[in-house]
Amino acid sequence: MDEARLNLDMAAVLFWVSLTTVAFAYFGFPCLVILVGELFPKRVARKPITPSISLIIAAYNEEETIVARLKNALALEYPREALEIIVASDGSNDSTEELVAAFGQGVMLLRLPRRGKVFALNAAVEKSSGEILVFSDANSMYQERALRNLARNFADPKVGGVAGVTLYTLEKNSESSSHGENAYWNYDNWLKDRESLTGSVVSAHGGIYAIRRPLYPQLADSAVTDDFAISTSVIEQGYRLVHEGEATSVEVAVTTAKHEFSRKVRIITQGMRSLMLRKRLLNPFRYGFYSTVLFCHKVLRRMVPFFLLLLLGSAMTASPDGSFYFYAAAGQVVFYSLACAGFLMRKTVWGRSKLLYVPFFYCMANAAAMVAMLKLVAGRRIELWQPQRNQA
Repeated sequence: MDEARLNLDMAAVLFWVSLTTVAFAYFGFPCLVILVGELFPKRVARKPITPSISLIIAAYNEEETIVARLKNALALEYPREALEIIVASDGSNDSTEELVAAFGQGVMLLRLPRRGKVFALNAAVEKSSGEILVFSDANSMYQERALRNLARNFADPKVGGVAGVTLYTLEKNSESSSHGENAYWNYDNWLKDRESLTGSVVSAHGGIYAIRRPLYPQLADSAVTDDFAISTSVIEQGYRLVHEGEATSVEVAVTTAKHEFSRKVRIITQGMRSLMLRKRLLNPFRYGFYSTVLFCHKVLRRMVPFFLLLLLGSAMTASPDGSFYFYAAAGQVVFYSLACAGFLMRKTVWGRSKLLYVPFFYCMANAAAMVAMLKLVAGRRIELWQPQRNQA
């Protein structure tokens, strides 16, 4: 066999391995989750209970949103005597702390030195008294019955944590990337519903989730994603982390692609460090199907951009061997060309067409995952948080 033939055969093998991996990550895995959930459903024994709740909001320079956030929190339909609201200011140097202090006894303010979100949450939990800890972003606006709908899941003694639903609204001046982010989270919420039926969702979104107080882990590493590390700790301790589709939080999507890209790099970098912290959860002999969910959701997806490069390179290399590989390479080039066009027109009306913003957002998300993985391999740590909505 000559060298040229060997190269073509190797390229064909790499093409099919890459295509199979990418296809499983996006289509095979959701189908597997649906199948397991249908065959072996694990439902939650919900009841209308109202345990004492500590609503914890970590804030760093949130003067533009904190007043609206606290007004929203105080207006929630939950027994006032069973709800305490704590704002942990992680060294804010704007007017955030003054605005929070003006609310008086209805809200507890913790003025903390700038150390990172994890330490702000640790301090807030130490000061809290609720049976249930609810964590919220400073720009998350809860639906009126959100706390009641979170709480009812804790009537089931097997439930240790509950992930709510985060929805996104779009500002008029937002770039097309915000449309892609909105579409992604709609899909993620749909998938979490299915994951919950298999036992547990992979993790919670920081905008709205709750855990039993005794299950809170005092985290010592600020270079992790707090919502992942905290929510998955309940699974590590033998409880379920379930999805509550009627506990809703609304946030404004990040308006620019630049800030969204930076946010994704930070979250994925910290998220992979969090996964190292919870690496025991990848043991299927102890954690069953959840280990498969975690691996596919948090590891395999992060590896997809590398397989996408292999998919394109192998298709181009193998294209002389047949028309199939030629068309496969051409199709990818067209897709990436649409992504480039979506990037160039992200600030225009044309850029808001699904034909452009879907490829653009998909490529941006995978590029962010690749950068994050390379940062992780290089040992880069991201410890201090900077909410992208606060950046100019």
